[in-house]
Amino acid sequence: MSLPGATVPAPSAGAGPAGARDHLFTARSLDRYRAVLAEGIERVARRVATADRPFTGIGPDDLAPRVAAVDLDRPLGDPGAALDELHDVYLRDAVYFHHPRYLAHLNCPVVIPALLGEAVLSAVNSSLDTWDQSAGGTLIERRLIDWTAERIGLGAAADGVFTSGGTHSNLQALLLAREETRARAGLRPGPEALSRLRVLTSAAGHFSVQKAARLLGLGPDAVRTVDTDAQRRMRPDALAREIARCRADGLLVMAVVATAGTTDFGSIDPLPQVADICAAAGVWLHVDAAYGCGLLVSPTRRHLLDGVERADSVTVDFHKSFFQPVSSSAVLVRDGRTLRHATWHADYLNPARAVEQRIPNQVDKSLQTTRRFDALKLWLTLRIMGADGVGALFDEVVDRADEAWHLLAADPRFEVVTRPALSTLVFRWRPAGLAADLVDDANLYAREALAASGAALVAGTRVDGAHHLKFTLLNPETTGDDVAAVLDLIAEHAGRYARTRAADELSCPVG
Repeated sequence: MSLPGATVPAPSAGAGPAGARDHLFTARSLDRYRAVLAEGIERVARRVATADRPFTGIGPDDLAPRVAAVDLDRPLGDPGAALDELHDVYLRDAVYFHHPRYLAHLNCPVVIPALLGEAVLSAVNSSLDTWDQSAGGTLIERRLIDWTAERIGLGAAADGVFTSGGTHSNLQALLLAREETRARAGLRPGPEALSRLRVLTSAAGHFSVQKAARLLGLGPDAVRTVDTDAQRRMRPDALAREIARCRADGLLVMAVVATAGTTDFGSIDPLPQVADICAAAGVWLHVDAAYGCGLLVSPTRRHLLDGVERADSVTVDFHKSFFQPVSSSAVLVRDGRTLRHATWHADYLNPARAVEQRIPNQVDKSLQTTRRFDALKLWLTLRIMGADGVGALFDEVVDRADEAWHLLAADPRFEVVTRPALSTLVFRWRPAGLAADLVDDANLYAREALAASGAALVAGTRVDGAHHLKFTLLNPETTGDDVAAVLDLIAEHAGRYARTRAADELSCPVG
């Protein structure tokens, strides 16, 4: 079903080299390029316009047969037919983060300047590993790294590189911390030396820290979690004790990972106090600000990141709180020289003489080789709408989360764990007088029933062993009425489950 009036030039007859060549993006195929992309954009726009809920509620058992039935060895040839098929296997049932009742994970609606960047970078297809593959792209990425480092306050020697996401950024930061710690301590490479290294992180920190430790060859007990306070922030006194305990045991703390925006609670560790402790102990401080980096451009809340400027490395995810499409992330370091630990020279790519010739190669800083020009999306966002515009959007969702906290705190049907610093709320349905196991099961059921209805999506987590629900508010279009409506749906599903189970237990007494 092609668009009315849209004319997509037909490829040459046959499936041979001549016909296939017509699909290449070249100076000869510009009319086809314009028409095909216009049709694809219109299909997406039409689906977004008609999406009255964030999800259809379809399950994998229903969708998987449709995908499996596609014969990838029999091309359709026509873009319109392919888009019709794509509607059936993807667009119709996709999860739409733009919808105001998508409240689940750290997925944001995206800004149009970044979508323009995505279209440009995909078409030109620069690879950001070496200068001779990207030229201006290299310089744009480097300028954005400098801009971000300036916003953080890392100093003139700072550097960094774009990555695929927060997990990748945390891995690279801990690689640098490992190598710097080994060099300072005079440890030779080998499993015995690695077994002495420890990483300390908040009990509310991201799981990627544990994953990175495993990938870096550290011992199974390499990551030690530090207790948190009632606001789910790392306790400085507990951190100091853990460092002292490691030293007493003959262990080396290679890094402390503080979090500026935990995934579950949006909590921000007390960065100034953590930085004091790390400085006194001579320990590398990494700040995982994948979520909280939006505060860097907040007109009202930048102070919540005070202390981040003292970190040795920082993770930022622009595809969370800068409203960028996935992926757009970076790792930054206070001392650019530490990035040498990720450098490997290959004669065909970045020979050592390129450094002598002052040729700027991003592969010298990255764990990746071929890499997309994801920085372009952020560049166009800043050049079109500006940092203040992005920060104002992030402020809106943080304001909305605080409104939602007031709503939950005043509602006797629910209990909320902590007041958010950012835009995440953890809570559960818990009216008075119900057994703990029934409350747990009712919350689990409510989340699943809500997802199956497609009316809204919320996340789930466990807090102190009990199942809770989670709102992650990243859409400025979400209103207080949306939040209230979703809470009513949750209470309806949970209450129905509790009543049904109570009735079942009465009709089937045990014993």
